[in-house]
Amino acid sequence: MILGVNVDHVATVRQARRTFEPDPAVAAALAILGGADGITIHLREDRRHAQDRDVRLLRETVPTELNLEMAATKEMVAIAIKIKPDMVTLVPEKRQELTTEGGLDVAGQKKHMKETVKKLHAAGIPVSLFINPQAVDIAVSREIGADMIEIHTGLYSDSKGRRKEKELHRVIEAVKTAAKLDLTANAGHGLNYYNVKPIAAIEGIRGLYIGHSIVSRAVLVGMERAVREMKELIKG
Repeated sequence: MILGVNVDHVATVRQARRTFEPDPAVAAALAILGGADGITIHLREDRRHAQDRDVRLLRETVPTELNLEMAATKEMVAIAIKIKPDMVTLVPEKRQELTTEGGLDVAGQKKHMKETVKKLHAAGIPVSLFINPQAVDIAVSREIGADMIEIHTGLYSDSKGRRKEKELHRVIEAVKTAAKLDLTANAGHGLNYYNVKPIAAIEGIRGLYIGHSIVSRAVLVGMERAVREMKELIKG
């Protein structure tokens, strides 16, 4: 199982002072030294954390998988085609949200999503869709030509007790459904050092994409160590 480290919140700290540090590109290099299998960066339309310059630098310096998270907009598609990341993950985006609050409404935006996937494929870029753990979204993702999905684990991460068990079961069933449709499944959102092991134990998940928790621990212990500790938990 691979670990993709999201460095958005390194940029969040930098943008708080509109200065030059900390640099997401440097953080990415340290994450890779710590064992990260890939780097994720989310270029939002409002540029609240990552900037265009960050994406360009990461494309030039990341030797592993570079995953560009983005909304399915004309501007972002043009940027992706120019930068050519190793993969694109299409995510929903609202300017008033603190972070991505749920998966894409792929059924409601089926035509638009299909056209976006087609444009990215034409540029040779594999596409993943960030979706909720429900069968209809998985089926539509397969229908419109996505190469893989990233299952939203936010409800699992935010739950406790029996509700947490229920949400874990939903993720497990979503992974099984994706496998039946020959669709590669990843997972992410809200995963941390205390809740990641049950998700990492699910057979069939290709990779986990984690950002905030790793960056938070890196503030205290350093990026390399924070990534190594997460990798050890994922290995079980």
